[in-house]
Amino acid sequence: MQLSAKFAALAFTFGSVLIAKVVATPVVAGTVARDTAVDVDVVSDAEPTSFVVSQEEMMHWLATTDAELTFLGEPINPLAPRAAQNTMVTYCNRRVVNVCGGACTFYNGNAKCLSAPGTACLAATTNVGFCDRSGCGHSCNQLSTCGTRLDNGFCYTPGTASILVPAT
Repeated sequence: MQLSAKFAALAFTFGSVLIAKVVATPVVAGTVARDTAVDVDVVSDAEPTSFVVSQEEMMHWLATTDAELTFLGEPINPLAPRAAQNTMVTYCNRRVVNVCGGACTFYNGNAKCLSAPGTACLAATTNVGFCDRSGCGHSCNQLSTCGTRLDNGFCYTPGTASILVPAT
């Protein structure tokens, strides 16, 4: 008899949990839902929290892209001393839907103001600044505040004329 009572309690608990899961309001990726029963805001974090790409991701993009590439800065050599401290930046002149490409320039190095007229999108391994005038001045934004994220870690940056690479 005691086993039957425990089984009934367990079945009731399992059934309550199952019903709660079925009745729960689903959260669509990238939206905010309001749970009216508890009055708590639930935020989905389907978006990645990182605004930079890893060196491995950058190397993979370089190896697989069909973009026209120009290389600036230090040669890519992961075995060189301090290579991990360099910032890698790729900036391109064309965006098609969510893809960044066209004529692209890849920079590997440290603190520098890159002349980048006509840049439409960029990706970097550290938080860089992008400005609407040459010389890294006037109106500038940070990659971390990217408003329109594109595939492969790129950010849509129309009107960019220069990129500020920080000292790392």
